[in-house]
Amino acid sequence: MHGIDGLEKKLDQELSKQNYWENYLRNIDTKFGYIESYTNILTCNKSKSDLLVYVKDANNSYVLQKDYNAFTGKMKGDKKTEGDLRTPIGVYDLVKKVSHVNKFYGPLAFVTSYPNIYDRYQGKTGQGIWIHGVPTDEKRDSFTKGCIAIGNKCIRSLNNELDIKKTLLIINAQSNYKKVSKVELAKVLSQLYAWRYAWKYNNLQDYLNFYSPDFIRFDGMKIKRFKRYKKRIFAKNESKSIIFKQLNVVPYPMHKNTFKVMFNEFYKSNSFTFTGKKTLIMKLENSKIKIITEK
Repeated sequence: MHGIDGLEKKLDQELSKQNYWENYLRNIDTKFGYIESYTNILTCNKSKSDLLVYVKDANNSYVLQKDYNAFTGKMKGDKKTEGDLRTPIGVYDLVKKVSHVNKFYGPLAFVTSYPNIYDRYQGKTGQGIWIHGVPTDEKRDSFTKGCIAIGNKCIRSLNNELDIKKTLLIINAQSNYKKVSKVELAKVLSQLYAWRYAWKYNNLQDYLNFYSPDFIRFDGMKIKRFKRYKKRIFAKNESKSIIFKQLNVVPYPMHKNTFKVMFNEFYKSNSFTFTGKKTLIMKLENSKIKIITEK
């Protein structure tokens, strides 16, 4: 292979090397993972009952800006079922702001993306997990039914400071958010691009090796059916363009060696075109990723 195609393939190979990413990450703030598209990070530590606001500064570092006292679910542990009074543990987006709410929830609320793809994979149920204020004309106890509640001045301040489309929420049960090492991140990123390489250059077996035997796609498709489906697609042996933008790799709290990977995907082959958001949940096992669900 010569010319532009050969150069492109060499660049794709370079992206699949761990040492490339170790060098790339050397001067990047990775306290919350590898993050390209979020300018604000909210962390809720349930054991400390707080909500911290981190903002990306001019040096692309996440700096603590606000520290709010917070109420969380009455029951300890991770949310599993509707009505269990637990605040979920995980990585979430803020999907919308609700300006007109019942007075019990204060002046406004932010709706989270619970249940996310990983919650559904684990069989969790429930909905309506918000960040909201406190009652404007009555007292309440020090717990919620599963939401995160902060003072009304705080929720108004949060509203003025956040672009919810660029805000990530990380909910943890521990007092300290465990940082992932740059070496681990480099392994995940290089493996992610090795997966892309196998996909782009039609290496079916290598591609499928990145999937866990326990894989279940967001629509319920399990690994055996998924393999048959991909075998039919790869058999076309089409040329492909696959581009990832706005890439985010975030370690999943309380789930060892588990990562939520999010990006905008631009895919084009001779027969199909897709542009949209992609989410993968993967585990890092012996320096190899295993994808357990995707959407």
